[in-house]
Amino acid sequence: MNTLIKNKSLVRISALMLGFTVATGVLSLTGCAAVQTSIAKKDLDVQTKMSDTVFLDPVSPDKKVIFISIRNTSDKNNFDINTPIQTAISGKGYRITTNPDEAHYILQANVLSVAKSSPTAAEAALNSGYGGALAGAALGAGIGAAAGGWEGFGYGGLAGGLVGAAAETIAGAYVKDVTYVVITDIEISEKVKGGVVLREDTKLGRKQGLSGSSSQTSSELVDRKKYRTRIVSTANQANLEYEQAAQPLTAGMVRSISGLF
Repeated sequence: MNTLIKNKSLVRISALMLGFTVATGVLSLTGCAAVQTSIAKKDLDVQTKMSDTVFLDPVSPDKKVIFISIRNTSDKNNFDINTPIQTAISGKGYRITTNPDEAHYILQANVLSVAKSSPTAAEAALNSGYGGALAGAALGAGIGAAAGGWEGFGYGGLAGGLVGAAAETIAGAYVKDVTYVVITDIEISEKVKGGVVLREDTKLGRKQGLSGSSSQTSSELVDRKKYRTRIVSTANQANLEYEQAAQPLTAGMVRSISGLF
């Protein structure tokens, strides 16, 4: 009996020693990762991408009249691109009007989101295009899951908790790889001589026997053709704060939108 108790005690001690050894190794790796991140992400990296290319036909100077309507439905009400966009476009020889009827171009934009996110989520939002869903990203607790493999000894929870908590503390104390993402949907209407036929397909809910549901197409003659695209701008840096990211993100959005004209 005494031998059995001693053996169990040795197993427990070995498990704890293994747990602390692995924990120490993980903390060392976390520290190294933090240093690597601080070096690799020391400079601010701002990128602005457009989901679809828009080509506007050249017009004579007398037609360079534009109506601009920019909304911000994100939770950052201090993110303003309206004023700098008007300044940038007027600097290209366009006259800004408050009357949409006299405008040759109508520029409408909606800032959908200004938030911390991940590069993967930003790419997914870009790929979904105008009106597409805003993608989110979830962070996994890989260290705790890996430590759970010790459960056969009965100490997996303890070791995993120690490793996870310590790694989180280290990461939080040293370096965070932060990405801010701005997602904006753009619609440009251009006045067309003679008008353009707008077709809209509608699926009806009623069934037609065994042939399935029916649909109908409606047509309308309008005096403007429309272009739609989505612009996603990202700012990435170690320990980046919103106040540091706001101005470069604004500049990227302004440069991309005004570059369409």
